[in-house]
Amino acid sequence: MQAARAVFTAFVLILGMAVTMAVTNVGHASEWPPGTPALVADLDTGRVIYAENATDPWFPASLTKLMTAYVALDEARSGRIRMDSLLPVTATAAAQPPSKMGFKAGSQIRLDNALLIIMVKSANDVAATIAEGLGGSIEGFAAKMNYHAAKLGMHDSFFTNPHGLPDLRKRTSARDMAILASALWREFPEQRALFGLDSISFGSTVMRNHNGLVGRYAGTTGMKTGYICSSGFNVVATAERNGRRLVTVIMGAPSAAERTTKSASLMEHGFASLGWAGAQLASLPRSGKVEPVDLRPVICGRRPPAGESDKDTGAVRAGTDAPLNLFTNRALAFAGTGQAPTALPTVDLPARGPARPIPVWLGSTPPGAKQPVTAASAAAPSRTGVPLPPRRPTL
Repeated sequence: MQAARAVFTAFVLILGMAVTMAVTNVGHASEWPPGTPALVADLDTGRVIYAENATDPWFPASLTKLMTAYVALDEARSGRIRMDSLLPVTATAAAQPPSKMGFKAGSQIRLDNALLIIMVKSANDVAATIAEGLGGSIEGFAAKMNYHAAKLGMHDSFFTNPHGLPDLRKRTSARDMAILASALWREFPEQRALFGLDSISFGSTVMRNHNGLVGRYAGTTGMKTGYICSSGFNVVATAERNGRRLVTVIMGAPSAAERTTKSASLMEHGFASLGWAGAQLASLPRSGKVEPVDLRPVICGRRPPAGESDKDTGAVRAGTDAPLNLFTNRALAFAGTGQAPTALPTVDLPARGPARPIPVWLGSTPPGAKQPVTAASAAAPSRTGVPLPPRRPTL
């Protein structure tokens, strides 16, 4: 009897360990979570080429920073702030969780530098600095974000902070993010380079863009990635080929590497399609779902959620780049349609080349400069009404 009990006890312990390992490691699997949204649309016309669960609510994670940039550029366009205006880093901003720059409270950063940092490094402390500097508070800036979201027709979106750190009240959709990408592209043409930078440098530290298409997929022009455990790996990507511009949105990818490969495959699918007969983004039917799916158990298991960090570069991190070819001879099916899988083209992405960083700094004066580099005055704006960032010095 004792021997039988010992065997049974050992069996239970082994079973428990197996379950624990399965839960813990599930985030490393290459299986796609079911029902994850995806969309490809023409950036200029808004015609949808491919859509899957595109209006389902989803946690935006650091895709939020695209709306932060939109609000900041609109404030500059309206003359309420200059691109060389100094924003103070408050104690609240400095206390934000990673990913962050780690600037001390009391530091000051120019708006143009702050925008470069949130688009490349996705620093939460700098996003909070922008919010407090332009909105008076995180809540005040979130109100501006929601005002612009409603004005743009982003009916599935609600923002509560400028960085995308976890908040159960936040939500967006693939459709809404495509609408926002189109608005940024259309309204601020002279700021487009902001969303496709390869890297930035602060002192001797070089930070690469988390977007694995930048510098690897021909024609890539931007935009932004995002990751928290509850959302999985998200991306809004734009590319141009032969005068045609597309936006791809993917949400809920199980890894940064697969997010990159899938976005490249969907982009290829979009360019191979005519794209003139699709529905408009604005006319996509509303989802019957109310709450975003929480992917935390799938993506992270028992690991705590985290903001976007260096690990978000996955297989495309500098120094570890390798061609990605995860969908060779595979048809990619998105759950929830009841339709046949869409066969996507295979895309072999080359290794990422050497970094070409743009310098950023604290204060008005770049390191090594004798006087501040001034931006265009709000009284003498560019043709789009947005004061342009100054020419970046070579350090």
